[in-house]
Amino acid sequence: MSEKQVTLPVVETNDIVERAKGFWAKFSKPIIYVGSALIIIVGGWIGYKYLVLGPKEVKSADVIFPVEQLFDKMTQIGFNKDSINLVLNGGNGISAGVLKIASNYSGTPAGNRANFMAGACYLHSKDFNKAIKYLKEFSTSATQVQTVTYSMLGDAYAELKKNDDALDYYKKAAEVNKKDEFMTSESLYKAASFAESIGKTKEAIELHQKNIEEFPKNNHITDIEKSLARLGVFK
Repeated sequence: MSEKQVTLPVVETNDIVERAKGFWAKFSKPIIYVGSALIIIVGGWIGYKYLVLGPKEVKSADVIFPVEQLFDKMTQIGFNKDSINLVLNGGNGISAGVLKIASNYSGTPAGNRANFMAGACYLHSKDFNKAIKYLKEFSTSATQVQTVTYSMLGDAYAELKKNDDALDYYKKAAEVNKKDEFMTSESLYKAASFAESIGKTKEAIELHQKNIEEFPKNNHITDIEKSLARLGVFK
């Protein structure tokens, strides 16, 4: 991957420092301790954000690139033990696996994506507690990916027999982006089916009915009607 140029916003930093100096000159005695802490915190954050985080993002993007290529291939042809190990730990031409990337590049987009890939790998490896740990560290504004992430968390909790947590995440998946009819309808159907399987009949009925009302042409209409009939609800 090509190196990206990072420009440090010196002007913005200087402006903040100058304002801090003016503030300090006027109120130095009453807030001497608080003021010194403020300058350290503000200055430290600016330094971290622009002198550390910027270069880290550039470096992390290069480090994660081969891992993402392998992970993308796995999603197409299937997960296997050897590939999962390479994604998690690196090796065979991959300098760092997602575990190391998530740790070393925490706070960067690459570190965030590493959490998702680690969670997915652990879910496929049936290490559900670790899957939950890493998936909870991931967040994105890409609604379909976030929907899938919540659904995966539901799967992990369901495997651990933590049914209430599982159902909560399945329902959460259906709330991410209601304008996405396909993803929302699929998530509602999954949540309703799981609710029925654990004996939460009332909630299963409510979720199925919501799916029909909001998405009358969804892919599961026939199955939903059969489920409702089985639960004692008829048209």
